[in-house]
Amino acid sequence: MMSRKFLSGNEAFAEGIRLARPEVISAYPITPQTIVVERLSEMVEDGSLKAEYVHVESEHSALSCAIGASAAGARAFTATSSQGLLYMAECLYYAAGGRFPIVMMNADRSTALPWNIYGDQRDSLSQLDSGWIQAYAENAQEALDLALMSYKIAENKAVSTPFMANLDGFVLTHTYETVEIPDREQADRFLPPYETDNRIDFDDPKNMAFSAGPDTNYIFKYREHEGVLAAKAVIAETEKEFAEIFGRHYTGLTESYLTEDADYILITLGSIAGLCRETADKLRSRGVKAGVLRIRYMRPFPNEEIARELKNAKGYGVLEKDISFGNEGAVYTNVNSALKKAGLTIKGGNFIGGLGGRNISAADIEGIFAHIADGNDGVHFLGIGGSDNG
Repeated sequence: MMSRKFLSGNEAFAEGIRLARPEVISAYPITPQTIVVERLSEMVEDGSLKAEYVHVESEHSALSCAIGASAAGARAFTATSSQGLLYMAECLYYAAGGRFPIVMMNADRSTALPWNIYGDQRDSLSQLDSGWIQAYAENAQEALDLALMSYKIAENKAVSTPFMANLDGFVLTHTYETVEIPDREQADRFLPPYETDNRIDFDDPKNMAFSAGPDTNYIFKYREHEGVLAAKAVIAETEKEFAEIFGRHYTGLTESYLTEDADYILITLGSIAGLCRETADKLRSRGVKAGVLRIRYMRPFPNEEIARELKNAKGYGVLEKDISFGNEGAVYTNVNSALKKAGLTIKGGNFIGGLGGRNISAADIEGIFAHIADGNDGVHFLGIGGSDNG
């Protein structure tokens, strides 16, 4: 039977990892991620999780350790945030290129300078090209469930790709809510022990982590690309099985709200989606046909889903907590590409907010919908005013 506990997002994710039975945990603390590896260390100490817990000397070492563990055939986990993710960036490409299905939680946090420990999404979105699957949780329950599903997705032989699960720093990592925790029997039925041919084997030696010249390198990169693309179907299969066992349903790469007849759709990701939905309800009560589309996965990117949801809209906006300096938000770039590939011409604006943890209010979101209705495009910074139309 499932149990219920009052947990923070970090604690909920740690519970999900416990149920996934990782064999090696490589840990280095950084705010606001630290609670995850602290709770896992307590689980290893009290015997509720049987794993090798390795306290390494840096974030670079944390992912290097996880790569080594995965190469030996072990299920591996690590976690990081912000500058820590940037410090291990070199290793992200090694993990993806080696097709090691490591799971890593990233507590989304602003990057320096100025130094800041609060939440935005510039850290993870800067690594979209590293070859990792990237998912964004909205709440603690989804965080726990994502921790368990991430291994099932990453370890599928058609995918064999590392998985980065992102939780908004402080807004999600440190806030508490009631969470349902599956029992051990359910979790083991859903996620069997890890098995892979992509490992060091003295009885069946193979070359791993080798060099490849121009004639073959691109083939390995194309296969890496295919692995991320294959994750789309595997995510759907995994969520279907998850619903059958645990009774909770998820919606694939995106989650739509009131988009069927919406004139104006706001696209976003992470924990801010809840306030966006509340604002859409308020606007609906005033006769404004507002809708919200939450991106759950940035990689693989939901091109078809976005085009399908927006095809009848009069206008759209993308609200995101990042900026690609000198251009626009990374999410907006990806959304525009999806619409272009689908042959859709819809006026849309990019709304940058929440940088360094700055609050995004319901009034801000109402203002975004007003901008969309007025047909304003370009890049807008919440609270600063003006628009950069490039």
